[in-house]
This record gives sequence, C-alpha cells and structure tokens, in this order.
Amino acid sequence: MSHQPIITVLIPTYNCEQYIQEAVQSILDQTYTNFECIIIDDCSIDCTVDIIKTFNDPRINLIVKPKNSGYTNSLNYGITIAKGKYIARMDGDDISLPNRFEKQIEVLEQDKDIIVCGSIFRIIDSETIITAPEKHEDIKLALLKDSCIGHPTAMIRKSVLDKHQIFYDTNFEPAEDYDLWVKLSKLGKLHNLQEVLFLYRVHDNQVSITKKEIQRKSASLSRFNMLSQLDFDYSELEKQAYIKQFSFTERLNLEELKALINLNNKALKANNSGLFDSKKLITILQIFQTEAINQYFKANKKYSPKIINQLKEISRLTTTNFSVSDKMKLYIKSLIFLKN
Repeated sequence: MSHQPIITVLIPTYNCEQYIQEAVQSILDQTYTNFECIIIDDCSIDCTVDIIKTFNDPRINLIVKPKNSGYTNSLNYGITIAKGKYIARMDGDDISLPNRFEKQIEVLEQDKDIIVCGSIFRIIDSETIITAPEKHEDIKLALLKDSCIGHPTAMIRKSVLDKHQIFYDTNFEPAEDYDLWVKLSKLGKLHNLQEVLFLYRVHDNQVSITKKEIQRKSASLSRFNMLSQLDFDYSELEKQAYIKQFSFTERLNLEELKALINLNNKALKANNSGLFDSKKLITILQIFQTEAINQYFKANKKYSPKIINQLKEISRLTTTNFSVSDKMKLYIKSLIFLKN
C-alpha cells in the first residue's frame, strides 16, 4: 500500500461476532489493494473486537469507542479521520465481492462528475437481487420514492463531503443514508453499477428491522426534502400532509388531503426548471396522491353522508379514479350510517 491510500473503507461495528470475520476478510480479499480499513466499534459486549484483533494486516485501523454513542456517530468520526480519496461503506455483517473496489474506482476515476457509486446487490442465502436505477436522472426520480443506493455498497468522493462540510445527520438515523443521498444529489451525479458486487445479510438484529417505524418516518422526510429541491413555497400543513401520506399507522384527514393535492400542483409547476422528467414526476405524484385519496374514501372504518360531499370537493381539485361502482358503494355505506 502506498503512503496515501486511495480508498478508506469505513466499517462501524456493534455486536456482530457471528459475521465480522467474513465481512473483514471480504475487504482484505479485494483485487484493488490500496486502501485503509477503519473499523469503529461502538462498545460491543460480545467477541466482535477480539475477532477483529486476530487479523494481522497493517491496513486495518481498529478504533474502540470509550462509550456507546451510536452508528451515525461512528460514521461521522470515520469521515473526519479518513485519508482516502474515496470512502467505501461497509457493514460488519455483509460481504463485498472481490472486484467491488476495482469496478467502483474505475467508474469514479473515469467520470469526475460522479460523486457516489453504488451497485445492485444480492441477499445472502437467497437468489434475490435488489435492483436499482443506474443513471443519475433516474436515481433522482427514484429518491422521491425510496432510498435507491444500498448504503453499504456505496463509494463516495470524499472531496465533496469536505468541500461542503457534509456529514450524516443523526436526526435521520436509522435512515441517515437516505438523507445523505438527497443532499449529494444536488452536488454531483449518483450512479449504480448494474452488477452484483455486494452480498447483503438480512437478520432479526438489524437496525432496519428493530427500528422500522422510526426509519419510515425519517425516510418520509427525505422524500419531501428531495421534492422540495424544486424550490417552491409551501405551508407547514402541506409539508406534513406530504410526509404523513407514507404513514402505516395514520391516514390523512380531509384538510390534509386537500393540502397534499395543492402541494403536488405547486411541485409540478415548479418543475418547469427541468429538475425531474416531467412525465415521470406526474406519474409518481399521482400514484402517491391516488393512494392517499383511496385510503380516505375507500378504506375508512366509519362513514357518514358528509363523505359524499367531500368526494365532490376532492373531485373538483383533482382527477380521481372512482368508478360508478365505487361511488355507489360510498352511497350505500352512508345509508347504512343513517340507518344505524
């Protein structure tokens, strides 16, 4: 390894003794070898640290934190001490295939406008491959729906983080990566290699499973932040309605539904700047909006006659997909309410 590593591999760990041996070995087995591997352990109480210490490789820099302060804190500290031109993310329970770094370096070196390079990946012990859009324009649109760069597959151009003083936001944990991609999408191109270069492990102890509801709320805010890059004025009610439409536990009320429709119309007008493909943006917003409308009118537990007028009110604001049959069902449910 030269004195200055080209890549800093950043691995935060916590209680992953079952998988850490294989994870670290997959990094040491990379065909591209000019890297440092910073492993930051967040006070594991199992044998994770002992296993890491069995590796005898000068590229490994193990840091054991004096107290548990969280995954995102570990990532941010790693960014501050990273020496590499690129930061390659990796988790302590996953596997990088041998040519991962080689392939990603090639993309980043050839196109200086690309600031993040991820890849599609396969679930361990499964034939399931998680696909993702390849090009920047498609990734921007996809970020309106979900995080579409697998966090541990990513390689990030560190100079962009340094120049703009960008770190992971702890307020978005455990969806801190989604927030990061939204921020970086304004500063350069995002890219996903259409080749499986990474194996992702799914197990019950993952943060994405244990903190699923918190993650969902953070992701919803990132979706809004991506849309608001269109730079239009919106009210707090409109913002909250947009975020709330993705909730698994809450539904929009009538005023929020009207606010959502109004916000979507503002966004479509603001897209005259050409930030998103116009037709695709219309499709995405319409899908979300139609689902919210259907939840309010078709999936309520209680109905009353006023819901008929409410549907007419919404229909004046936007096109709905209500058939004659759907409207008849609403009338019947309203009649049942009167009889009861």
